[in-house]
Amino acid sequence: MKKISLFLFILVYLFNYKIFAQSFVLESSAFKQNSIIPDQFTCKGRDLSPPLTWRNAPEKTQSFALVVQDPDAPNAAWTHWFLYNIPANITQLDAGSPLPEGAQYGKNSWGGPGYRGPCPSIGAHRYVFKIYALDNHLPTDPEASPDSLLNSMTGHVLATAELVGLYQTFN
Repeated sequence: MKKISLFLFILVYLFNYKIFAQSFVLESSAFKQNSIIPDQFTCKGRDLSPPLTWRNAPEKTQSFALVVQDPDAPNAAWTHWFLYNIPANITQLDAGSPLPEGAQYGKNSWGGPGYRGPCPSIGAHRYVFKIYALDNHLPTDPEASPDSLLNSMTGHVLATAELVGLYQTFN
């Protein structure tokens, strides 16, 4: 009877832990999941980076990387923004905020650093904001491409969270 009780206790504990464990979440106060990105964060407006907040990162997180890509671009995923080595104590970026101390810019698909907002050709596009909780810091390389930085994260990703925004141009 004691073995059954212990087994049931462990089963209930694991079940409750799994249910109540907090998920890693990425949000914006400017737009919700799968909704329209306001013009001020696009080429039609001020082209500011949107405000972002994340929470419930794994305990062993050493740094974050943030990538914004358009998977609907004609040739391949188009990178609008790449930040890496964001310190683990940073959990938000304000709209248009400068790079947090210690963080690095990766190249965007225009070949430079920094944020470039949505500016699709005619039609609707999705913009995937993805944050990676990493167990290390990535090697600093101002010439690194988005693909090489993503490859350097292999084996070091503790968790990811995504926020998808939409944007469409008509002419």
